[in-house]
Amino acid sequence: MSERAIKRIVVGLDGSAGASEALEWAISLARVHGAEVVAVHAISVMGYATDPLGIASMPGINEARDAAQALFEKEWCQPLRNANIPHRMAALDGGAAGAIKTVADREDADLIVVGTRGHGGFSELLLGSVGHQLAHHARRPLLVVPIRE
Repeated sequence: MSERAIKRIVVGLDGSAGASEALEWAISLARVHGAEVVAVHAISVMGYATDPLGIASMPGINEARDAAQALFEKEWCQPLRNANIPHRMAALDGGAAGAIKTVADREDADLIVVGTRGHGGFSELLLGSVGHQLAHHARRPLLVVPIRE
């Protein structure tokens, strides 16, 4: 079997302990392989309400979106800046698994890294975990990192 080069790693971030563990692994692997890390955050648009005319509206939704993007860029991605490795950030509207898969495909990622537990809550029980969804639908290697307890 031939060795495959890892040049680009996509990692899902949501501010959870599981995402932090996944980011640590992504950084370690990027150092070993000289790879770039693309951090992905999915911004849920479930807060949008539609009025009878079909116009999406929700007071404060833009502010909430901006706050989530700022957390992602300034806090959750800070370890990438501290590690001094090549990285980029991508925030997309929608569900986590779909956003991660979209970015991984767009960026031609060699590896996807996610944590075992995120901020999925009850919807995670209904839809399945992000790792589970990616295991079934992503066309790229997937590393699901457990939380150290």
